[in-house]
Amino acid sequence: MLIIQKGGHLKYWILLIVLGIAWGGSFSISKIALENGDHPIGINWWVSAISTFLLMFYMFIRQKKLPIDRNHIYIYTVCGALGTAIPGVLYFFSLQHISPGIAAIMMANIPIMTFIVATMRGIEKRSFLRILGVLLGATSISLLIVPEESLPERSTVPWVIAMAFAAACYAVENIVLARRVPPNADTYVVLFGMGIASTLMMTPFLLLSNAFVPINIPLQKSDLAIISLSVLNVLCYGSFVLLVLKAGPVFASQTAYIITISGVLWGILIFNDQHSIWVWASLIVMLIALSLVTPNKQPKKLDSKSPKT
Repeated sequence: MLIIQKGGHLKYWILLIVLGIAWGGSFSISKIALENGDHPIGINWWVSAISTFLLMFYMFIRQKKLPIDRNHIYIYTVCGALGTAIPGVLYFFSLQHISPGIAAIMMANIPIMTFIVATMRGIEKRSFLRILGVLLGATSISLLIVPEESLPERSTVPWVIAMAFAAACYAVENIVLARRVPPNADTYVVLFGMGIASTLMMTPFLLLSNAFVPINIPLQKSDLAIISLSVLNVLCYGSFVLLVLKAGPVFASQTAYIITISGVLWGILIFNDQHSIWVWASLIVMLIALSLVTPNKQPKKLDSKSPKT
């Protein structure tokens, strides 16, 4: 499944693997953040707020200004909602009921759903293999929710479906970013604007639902988990962007395999998750689906200095 490139630098392979393992671990860290029974809206608000605070340092150090023209405000608002506010809350609510491994499998649907939305918008061309990948992605979900023995409790099925909806939100966000962000835009500046928007959007719901989660001093395990998620959010996204720019988007997209596999393995290691044969079958089918949906044509070579398109 992984694309082996001749002449590829070892440092990019190391970064790819470390990034995938770290990002895969975020599912288990999220589960730890929920251990005290804190409200998912409060946790998601903190992750968004702390991530935005960290990005503010980048803005200050690099002396960047936040564009506030009509197009950028649209990006911040729509992508702040679709990339953090809505899917993040669904994500934390769902993790109260499902294991990190199942969450990782469901989030692997993002590239597949991105292709579906891109095809509907005329951005991507249809092909037999990629359509087959979409069908296998649907089969992977079916293997989780249809068999009676797949999940520990049938009551968790709606939360698996909620994770699929969260993945769909991320997919639409990807398309909006691809269509609306200027080619020469600084990714971190755009991410900072999205962070401000998502934090502001969630604040009224945070207050009305009495969902605020206090950060304790000294820090407890759940507090450290929230801070770790925020740092991972910034570092992993930044590393992914670096891979896209230096090694190409096809090479970088292979993080999806490692994130999915490591997400399942981290859940087993930390929470001693026990999965049915249906869950393992779902994982295998999902990895095959990813290999078919991911384009095999590399648009640029390693070490290319051309800007992201």
